[in-house]
Amino acid sequence: MTRPQKLALVISILASFVAFLDGSVVNVALPAISRELHGGLVTQQWVADGYLITLGSLILLAGSLSDLFGRKRILSAGLIGFGVTSLLCALAPNSAVLIVARGLQGAAGALLVPSSLAVIISVFNGAEQGKAIGTWTAWTGIAFIFGPLLGGFLVDWASWRLIFAINIVPIAICLWLMKKLETPEHTKGVKLDVLGAVLCSAGLAGAVFGLIEQPHYGWASARILVPLLGGLLALGYFIWHERRSPIAMLPLELFRVRNFLVGNIATFAIYGGLSIATFMIVIFLQQVSGYSALSSGLALLPTTFVMFFLSPKFGALSGKYGPRLFMGLGPVVAGSGFILMTRLSEHVTYWTQLFPAVVLFALGLSMTVAPLTAAVLGDVAEKHAGIASAVNNAISRIAGLLTIAAAGVVIGDKLDVAGFRRVMVTTGLLVIVGGLISAVGIRNRHAVE
Repeated sequence: MTRPQKLALVISILASFVAFLDGSVVNVALPAISRELHGGLVTQQWVADGYLITLGSLILLAGSLSDLFGRKRILSAGLIGFGVTSLLCALAPNSAVLIVARGLQGAAGALLVPSSLAVIISVFNGAEQGKAIGTWTAWTGIAFIFGPLLGGFLVDWASWRLIFAINIVPIAICLWLMKKLETPEHTKGVKLDVLGAVLCSAGLAGAVFGLIEQPHYGWASARILVPLLGGLLALGYFIWHERRSPIAMLPLELFRVRNFLVGNIATFAIYGGLSIATFMIVIFLQQVSGYSALSSGLALLPTTFVMFFLSPKFGALSGKYGPRLFMGLGPVVAGSGFILMTRLSEHVTYWTQLFPAVVLFALGLSMTVAPLTAAVLGDVAEKHAGIASAVNNAISRIAGLLTIAAAGVVIGDKLDVAGFRRVMVTTGLLVIVGGLISAVGIRNRHAVE
């Protein structure tokens, strides 16, 4: 690996790290936020989903911005915006302001993920690209799991507000390193699909509002039916518009690439399950089992170590042998770990009840993430790297957005042991389905060349 490649990889990891970290660090702080700002489960869902709505819907537009204006420029704008909105979250005086600030933070985060991954695609090739993506996914995966640990420590020893303010440190380091970064500046001919972005955002917001508020108002209420049906209509019109628009932010022709299509379907199932599981585990441990915020964060710590050591290895193996085996087997192992969590009782004994399930889930996730990313992007032309990575990341965020929003439908009015077990079964089956889809649909490159 050359020095410029190392620099590009470090920058890509740091930039993505903060976006992924804030997608999970908030979970362990939700009970503390709810106690201080009030609102119960609904507030907790909106604090999580306010971020995911804008991240998931605007990340596609951000992919086009990355291709249009250059990876470095968009990455810098995203980092600065993320820093400013993180401070807004930290200073929020009430839940309404926090939810709005989280939405703005998600919009800034949308600029980070596709640009950072596109940087890797532009400077690495062949087997080195697979290994680099594996390293990137290992660190971003660690951010996703490390978040509850960091959040728990800050909540118990200081304040939940620091989980947002602490973002300034990695952002400052990343901006300093980017002074030496050289990447392709832009792709000619790229234009922005503003109408598509508006339709996607409005559709997701309406659907999520209906799912989150349904337990409170009921399915028959106009307050639920109007935004829910309106959101679904907007999403339908979005797809119709994307098929006809010459500047579509979601280029549907990308889905003609088999691995891109199958990989993104698998992504929806796998990350939908993963998001609701990590959301519910830390809340259940605190609100039902009486764990502290730090203890609930520590509960998932083994996943960090397993992913750190194994994800790059599975990424390299995927580059050598193809992703199909790992994408098929990994989610089955991870999903089995979630189903094993149905053994948890009201008073969770960590080492006998939770730890074996966490290790099993971590092993399966390590087998999955790098091969999945490599499979989705491996057959896409380099000039479309920004938008292709944006599509995959958008699908993963939207999947989490919808499953978290639907949590109340599965749990009911109150989180208890029975509700938690229903969520874990649902989660496990979702992830396993993603593996089965991969096993049937993914094609290794050597098999089609």
